[in-house]
Parts: sequence; C-alpha cells; structure tokens
Amino acid sequence: MQTLKVGLISILIMCCFFAHGQARTIECKNKSNVFTYGEKVDYTIYCNWGAMWVAAGSVTFRVDSTAINSKPFFKISGVGQTFKKYDWLYKVRDNYEVIAEVAPFRPIRFKRDVKEGSNEIYEDYVFNHKSGKVITLRKPDKKSELQKDTVNFSKCAFDVLSMIYHARNIDYSGLKVNDVIPITIFLDNEEHSSYIRFLGREELEVKGMGVFRTIKFKPLLIEGTIFNAGEDMTVWVTDDADKIPLLIDTPILVGSIKARVNGIEGKNLQLKSKIRDLE
Repeated sequence: MQTLKVGLISILIMCCFFAHGQARTIECKNKSNVFTYGEKVDYTIYCNWGAMWVAAGSVTFRVDSTAINSKPFFKISGVGQTFKKYDWLYKVRDNYEVIAEVAPFRPIRFKRDVKEGSNEIYEDYVFNHKSGKVITLRKPDKKSELQKDTVNFSKCAFDVLSMIYHARNIDYSGLKVNDVIPITIFLDNEEHSSYIRFLGREELEVKGMGVFRTIKFKPLLIEGTIFNAGEDMTVWVTDDADKIPLLIDTPILVGSIKARVNGIEGKNLQLKSKIRDLE
C-alpha cells in the first residue's frame, strides 16, 4: 500500500473521521445534510519543536454552490498553507476541491493539488457511481508524467475531503467508549480502511471561541511522511448536530502539531454544544 503523503490540510482531513471495525453499520447515502452553502471554518496550525508552540500555518474549509446542467451541487474546498515567514523551513501550499451531489451526498469529482516541501502531488478523480469505477488522472510526484487509470471503488468510499462532510451527517448517539466506526477512503488511486476510536465526551476550552461540550476520538493513522502509524492523534469535535472539529493534537515524526479552530461561519450552524464564552 502506498503511504499517504500529508501536509497541513491533510492533518485536518485525516484526523476527522477515518474508520473501520467493530460496531455499527453506517448508512453511506445521507438523505439530509447538517451543512449547507456558505459555511466556512478556519484553523490555525501550531507546531512544537522543543518547549515552544509556534503558529506556523492556516487551513480554511468552505462549502459553496455550483450547478451542472441546471442541477445544484456542493462545491467544497480546503486550502492549507504555511505562513510565509516559515516557508524556508517547510513550505506548504495545499488545495483540495470536490464537487458532490446534494442528496444523497456523494462525490462526483475530486481534485488534489499539493506542494509540501519537496513533494508535489496532483490528483483528479471522476467518480461513476453507476459503474462503481473511478477515472483517475494523477501525478504522484513532480518528476512523474501524468498517469491515467480506471479503478473500482465500493459504494461507501469517499475522497478525503467529502469524507469529512459525510462523517458530519452520521448519527453518533449511543456510542460506547472504545467503539469504532466503519468508513472507507479513496486516495492515492486505491481504497484505504482505518478507524476512529470513540473516547467519550468532555468539555473543551477553545481560545477566542468559548467552552464547548465535545466528542473525543483517536483515529488510527496510516504511516506517511509526517505521521507514525497508530492511535497517537486526538481529536475533539462539537457534541451537537454540526460536528465541527475544534482541536486536533498529534505527535509527528519530529515534534508535534495542533490544529485549533479560530473562526466558524454559516447561516445554518447552531453550535448548541457551546456552554459559555470565555471571561
């Protein structure tokens, strides 16, 4: 299996809802969505080398609208980058985009264009849900030529970006500590299975945002250029219908990283998990 090459935006994508395992069967054709057009969530990425945490980059996720043959679709994007003053250390410019059907929510076309240090990856996937095949056009590194392929995929497989939003539609009520949840991700021209382990619920204070009731997870990571394999990463998401990831904390191969939300916009967002503002 190819390793997953990840940068700032991939930290957020990978952490949220990877899964496989015991427990419940998930309906992969959501009939309604907790998110809608106009939603925007911003994160700051903090890196630790030694005793000091440094704000090193940012990630933004947006949900917009588009139309194909007069039919409405979601256009979801994720953009991540290091702050310019740290580009000399490890420059990241990541761009992800997916066009997805509204109901049922499922990907139609996914694009990934990332530049992370000396790594460059380009992927363009067109999903045919009737045939169960993905037409892929990809350049796995900057020295390679574009490669075209047709690959089978299962009915519940999502690209990494649409997976975040699909997972927010899932009903997580009734989970017990150490339960895991099945989800499949299509990336690097193949499907990947992993899992998230439910750790319970707790209150979380988010600087500048307030105090929230949260759901706490540990995803099983696939080893790549930044992460070790295993359950080292911890994720906190709002314990409400919106399921917004608030904080991600993980060691990496050198040091550790935190991703903390710093802005949430959206006309349908209610964030009922918020307990109070910070004094």
